[in-house]
Formats: sequence, structure tokens, C-alpha cells
Amino acid sequence: MDIDSLVAIDVHTHVHRSVSAPKAAPEDNEHLAAMAAYFKTAAAAFTVDDLAAYYRERNMAAVTFTIDQQGAPDDPARATPLEVIERAREHADILIPFGSVDPARGAEAVKMARRQIEAGAKGFKFHPSSQAFLPSDRSVYPVYEVIQEAGVPALFHTGQTGAGAGTRGGGGIRLAYSNPIHLDDVAVDFPDMPIILAHPSFPWQEEALSVATHKPQVYIDLSGWSPKYFPPILIQYANTLLKHKMLFGTDFPVLTPERWMSDLEKTGIRDEVKPGIFKHNAAKLLGLVTG
Repeated sequence: MDIDSLVAIDVHTHVHRSVSAPKAAPEDNEHLAAMAAYFKTAAAAFTVDDLAAYYRERNMAAVTFTIDQQGAPDDPARATPLEVIERAREHADILIPFGSVDPARGAEAVKMARRQIEAGAKGFKFHPSSQAFLPSDRSVYPVYEVIQEAGVPALFHTGQTGAGAGTRGGGGIRLAYSNPIHLDDVAVDFPDMPIILAHPSFPWQEEALSVATHKPQVYIDLSGWSPKYFPPILIQYANTLLKHKMLFGTDFPVLTPERWMSDLEKTGIRDEVKPGIFKHNAAKLLGLVTG
């Protein structure tokens, strides 16, 4: 990966469709349709290959993943975490694949995490609200031990974004699990595991800023929200104390890089901190550069 030539590194993108799945209308997927309605955009389901082509055209790298969820309906059209990791090898110039395991799988989750690391996972994505677990629950610690040993980051969904919004029962998503304060214990007990708090953490923004300020290995990705809706305190910290810990992310395909970058210009984010947000902070965190 030629870091110097990249415009940006998007640390939060989703793959929803398997490369072996037949073409289907994304709007037929209730989850994707609801997300599209929330963000006022078109429903879209990308394969790994689709995503690579999209970001290569824009000269951007992308961290990408799907979410493992025990008990979810079997859907052969949906990409698995292992498919994402293995297929991303063909696009190593652009894609940085993260694995995903549902902690509810217990010992099997530990085995899956090891297998995904062996396959090339560069990090892991957790979604406490949809996977229904408390990040600080000690039963999850064996999974974190594998991740810390591998020296890769763990990215956690935090706060309320569009996921499940407007669907019956919120799509089963339980918001309280995604309060970022639950990750403070994880940061204490796993000081060598980089942690990324995904999204502006509404309604717990100050908790997220507190944890990221206090714990050296905790970062914040700015995905899932248009920057024009960022709260003033988030912009203040992005310009000052946490300027080296803020990461560009879109939550693609619900937000495009073009829309996110355009909307950032409508905020008070200072020009001198933008290169770090767009690329340099992520490049250091992901071990793509040294120093």
C-alpha cells in the first residue's frame, strides 16, 4: 500500500453482499432500506470487489468488515467475515480487512478470532448494541486476549447512529450496550490493545472524549454522522487535545467520502488538523507507517 499517494484512509466501511451472491435490489433488504431512509441516500450493498473498485477510483484506502452475529438468519447472500478477509488479499493496495466475532459464541469466538487473524485480519469490529453484550463483561476477555496478542486494533460501535432506526423495536438493537464508558475498563485491562470508538457517541459524547483523553490507546472514528452535525465539544477536542486520535470514517455506503469531506468544510475543524484526521493518524494506528 502506497501511503504517500493516498488521499485518505476511511477506517469504517461495510461489505454487505457475498461475491457469490446473485444481484438483488438493496432496497429489498429491510436493514439497508431503513439505513438509507435515515441518511436520505440510496440503499446499496457492496461486495469486497465492488468496495475495492470504488475506493481505488478515489485513491483512498478503506478499512472494511461485516458483523458476525450468532443467531442471525442464515443468508447466503451476505458476506462472512472470513470472506471479507480472504477476498481483500486481492486488493491489498486499497483494502484493510477487519474480522468480526460475536462474543456470544463463547469458546468458539476465540477460535474464530484466531482463524481470522491467521487469514489476515488487521483488526476486529464489534457491535455491542446488535450483538447484545457489554464490552466490559469478563466473559469477552478471552477474545480480547487473542486480539491484544496479535497486536491489532478492536473497533467498537458506540452511541446511536441510524442502525435500526425506524424499524420495529429498533431492529432489536439495544442502545445502552454502546455507551463508550463501558470501554474504559477494557482499556485498563488491555493496555496494549488499540481501541477505536466508532462514531460520534450520541448521547454519550463526553464519555467518549473522556475515555479517549485518559487512555493512550483509545481513538475515535468520526463515521456514521455528517460532520455538519458534530457537537461543538467534539470539534473542540478534534482541534486540540485529541487531534492525533481522530480518524476519518464514513460508515460507507450510508455516507460517501465525498459527502463527508464536503460537509467537513462546513465545520470549525482547522485546516492544519485535517491531514491527520484524513490519513496520518490512521496510518500510524494501523502500523502502515513507522514513527
